[in-house]
Amino acid sequence: MSLLPPLAADTATTTVVIYSGGMDSFTVLHRALREGLNVHALSFNYGQRHARELDTARQVCASLELPHQVVDIRAIHGLIYNSALTDPDQTMPQGDYGADNLRATVVPNRNMILLSLAIAKAVNIGAERVDYGAHGGDHVLYPDCRPEFVEAMNHVAGIANFEPVELHAPYLTASKADILRDGLAMGLDYRHTWTCYEGRELACGVCGSCRERLAAFAANGVTDPLTYSVDSAVGQH
Repeated sequence: MSLLPPLAADTATTTVVIYSGGMDSFTVLHRALREGLNVHALSFNYGQRHARELDTARQVCASLELPHQVVDIRAIHGLIYNSALTDPDQTMPQGDYGADNLRATVVPNRNMILLSLAIAKAVNIGAERVDYGAHGGDHVLYPDCRPEFVEAMNHVAGIANFEPVELHAPYLTASKADILRDGLAMGLDYRHTWTCYEGRELACGVCGSCRERLAAFAANGVTDPLTYSVDSAVGQH
């Protein structure tokens, strides 16, 4: 069963979509467009290991002629460097998602930082909402993608400024396969996304992010349009 909202006519509602360039936020972005919302895409350079996702985000927003701002917050890198996603000297863990092997990919307090900045932009431009792509598959590893965090941040977003902002995580309890199913129903082309934790020419196919992505495609019975450096990457048909 699809989780998509019904098609809507244009409305005055404006949302800020936190858009990393990955497949989850790509789907959230198009979902907001399907709702008829006035979408402002917001991406962040926080000193992550590579900029492939950001380059992809720029290209997608340019093709859609959407307002898109990439915010350079690399000055905070010294506060959040203790992660395999922000420290290139750390070995990137491989294998399926799990607290035992991918804890090193947790970036300290990342979503609270990014959501706070997105809420500020929403207030600044008069947007009523902030959308982001937390989903059920992240709950085992990332505390800032769990329902209790989103509910608490939504409460804060409602009282932190004179104008309340709604925090909207449409896939909070859904799986990555569910997200992909919605995107496929919208006719989205996922070659215009980047998920891999590595920033090489080809996606690695073995990091936790690649494996979760490939498993989502396998669950939907379709082939991932990206090319992987590992021919036997799980889930490829």
